[in-house]
Amino acid sequence: MWHYNSDHPLRHYFSGLAEHTFMADLGVADPPLIDYLSEMLSRFVHIDTVYKLRSSAGARLEEVAQMLMEVEEMPPEGRTSREMHRHIGDFTLFWTGVYPEMLKKLRSVMHTDHFIDYCEQGKRSYYIASTFEAEPFKEESTVLRRLSERFELCAYGLTKVRSEWERKPIH
Repeated sequence: MWHYNSDHPLRHYFSGLAEHTFMADLGVADPPLIDYLSEMLSRFVHIDTVYKLRSSAGARLEEVAQMLMEVEEMPPEGRTSREMHRHIGDFTLFWTGVYPEMLKKLRSVMHTDHFIDYCEQGKRSYYIASTFEAEPFKEESTVLRRLSERFELCAYGLTKVRSEWERKPIH
């Protein structure tokens, strides 16, 4: 499995694109939020990270509905529940913002996600993850709360980030 490295050149590339897009184009001056989004893009470079959640039986969870069923079976408190909700928020934001054209396939009638509203579920999951305010989650909790409140704006911003990287590919 691929492991995220904060010094990787792609991390710097995404950071620059996200900072320019959110600050200059959208007028969003929120460095912790922008850092979170660029880190998420860096983590989600590899498909194993996008689909990192596993069922209790070890099967890869590929749909939000499956992820929700799995998290419902866990005790509501604790790191694992928080991390699952955070990942569901990231997963829905990634597909909604970076690859919105995939939503039609991800939410087709052949999938259990057909009945899931990715924006609403992303907001809900980020909100739940933000309620874990004890250390070591306190600082990130405020960012997760803002992601919940500004989900659509962040998705739009990520769409613009993708447009920029398609316009100016890495050489």
